[in-house]
Amino acid sequence: MNRNGPLALAFHAFVVLFTVAPILIVCVVAFTPNGYLSLPTNGLSLRWFYAIADRPEFFASFRTSLWLAAVSSTLAVVLAVPAALALGRMQFAGRGALLSLFQSPLMIPHIVLGIALLRFFSEAGLGISGWTLVAGHLIVVFPFALRLILTTSIGLDRQIEHAAVSLGASRWTTFRRVTLPLILPGVVSGWILSFIQSFDEVTMSIFISTPHTTTLPVRLFLYIQDNIDPLVASVSAILIVMTVILMVVLDRLFGMERLLVGPGRS
Repeated sequence: MNRNGPLALAFHAFVVLFTVAPILIVCVVAFTPNGYLSLPTNGLSLRWFYAIADRPEFFASFRTSLWLAAVSSTLAVVLAVPAALALGRMQFAGRGALLSLFQSPLMIPHIVLGIALLRFFSEAGLGISGWTLVAGHLIVVFPFALRLILTTSIGLDRQIEHAAVSLGASRWTTFRRVTLPLILPGVVSGWILSFIQSFDEVTMSIFISTPHTTTLPVRLFLYIQDNIDPLVASVSAILIVMTVILMVVLDRLFGMERLLVGPGRS
């Protein structure tokens, strides 16, 4: 059977189109001149892109989402690296239970997690602030970072580390010069996936956000409760374009395959 035949190519084209179609629709709707969501549109206009400039709260929420995603994903990777190395290399009592505990946020609905965190922070007297929001996002994104880093650490050849130690390298030097470069694709992939999950998180963030720490997804959610205009579509289109540009820049500077797969592993 020829896997590259016309039928296979048509199927792959359909899958790609089915995946990309919602993104294209959002981008097209963003250029409508009408005051409501409409497709097809009777013309093209930048009206709703200009309207974003009159909403400074969207820019503030965007900055909040950026720093929140960057901080929570970085903390998740920092904690996931030693956890993944321990779980991937060692056999000890309670290893399975510990791994299940780390992965448990994936099985808990985010609305339940948001209510639980709100109750916990209130009962503990911590209140709701930017750092409690970071803690909540850290809980949500940590399993994603751990899973990807654990995948690369399990297949790590420890003989290379033993060779470095036998040549006089300290444990820190071995980790920095040998172990970390070998698991770097998992670290980078885990950070990127954690960043995306944190930036896109809305359900849990609603419960532990304050007026000063409202993320962009929460801001958009609150906006569409009272408005049906295409402003949200224009914001989404800008985010899509920024994401595409960022991916192209990363690919040109470092190579996405090298970052996510590693040299010589394709």
